[in-house]
Amino acid sequence: MGKIIVIGSSNTDMVIKSAVLPAPGETVLGGDFIMNPGGKGANQAVAAARLEGDVLFITKTGNDIFGRQAIQLFEKEGIDTRHIATDPDKPSGVALIMVDDHGENSISVALGANGALNKEDIDRAASQIISSTFVLMQLEIPLETVAYAADLAAKNSVKVILNPAPAQFLPDELLQCLYMITPNETETELLTGIKVNGEASAKKAAAKLKAKGVENVIITLGSAGAFISGADSEELIPAPTVKAIDTTAAGDTFNGALVTALSEGKSLKDAASFAVKAASLSVTKMGAQASVPYRKDLNF
Repeated sequence: MGKIIVIGSSNTDMVIKSAVLPAPGETVLGGDFIMNPGGKGANQAVAAARLEGDVLFITKTGNDIFGRQAIQLFEKEGIDTRHIATDPDKPSGVALIMVDDHGENSISVALGANGALNKEDIDRAASQIISSTFVLMQLEIPLETVAYAADLAAKNSVKVILNPAPAQFLPDELLQCLYMITPNETETELLTGIKVNGEASAKKAAAKLKAKGVENVIITLGSAGAFISGADSEELIPAPTVKAIDTTAAGDTFNGALVTALSEGKSLKDAASFAVKAASLSVTKMGAQASVPYRKDLNF
């Protein structure tokens, strides 16, 4: 099994579940409140660890109770935490999440210490990064930090997977460092200008990303599954039908499962199938990390 480095954010999620999402200026009464550990980087690290990946997590938290609790939870999951830094000034990241009866969500994130994860933090973990098999990143940390880590990894033949979320424009220099990119439909449209509404448009968008230097593309399509485009395979991997309760962290579960399966030597198709199944299970439970399945849950 190959070593997985996850570089990204760690947040505390404060979730309110109510019948509908409020419109601007509207107050919606009623609903349940839950506080969970979250953050795209942390969610993906936990997903990979629960699915039996060998994971080291690089992040930055505040010197506060949220940060200390997060590190304790990562250690409990079996994640290597030696390169989690503590910022002396900034608080740990927080996400405010609203979820409706259909499982759709609306999220606002205060980055806190995540926004201070910098090149020096990457340099301190450089020996671990260059000796790993995969580096998995997202975009809740500074883009320049992502680009710096991607360049370091790619120059040392480490395979870089980028989940480009939240959506933003990416420089071609970063795309050329990527072994794989895993956008959803919204992120794909921002990156390519192509609106994805089916397999044909997904294929066209994937080709455009590959033309910019990305080796493999997986476009996640929610309940429809995922479209994969690699060197030898290009097809839609359907998702099982489930009743969605909360879609928070479904994409993160997908990416954590994907990198774990790839680290075990699975093919692109088999890894994507594993990831789709894990993500589908995650939407049947509330919460971010709380919804991430274990390997035994997948029967895969």
